[in-house]
Amino acid sequence: MFGLGTPELVVILGIAFLFFGGKKLPEIGAGLGKAIGSFKRGLDDVEDAGLDLKKSLPGVKEVTAVKDKIDKARDITEVITK
Repeated sequence: MFGLGTPELVVILGIAFLFFGGKKLPEIGAGLGKAIGSFKRGLDDVEDAGLDLKKSLPGVKEVTAVKDKIDKARDITEVITK
């Protein structure tokens, strides 16, 4: 998680405890958790909209079929050259 280890997290939580106090930390944690969940749902919605857009564009199916054939040909050539 962002390259943070246990000692760094302990220091961050200790500083947060000093600033906000023990009663306020659970509220802040819950709010942060809800914000992260909402952000992830928003990203999923954007990705889904992008996939829907790609599927509705003309020629995408044809290009995807050609790409699949090229990938299969590469796989076959790798097996043959081994």
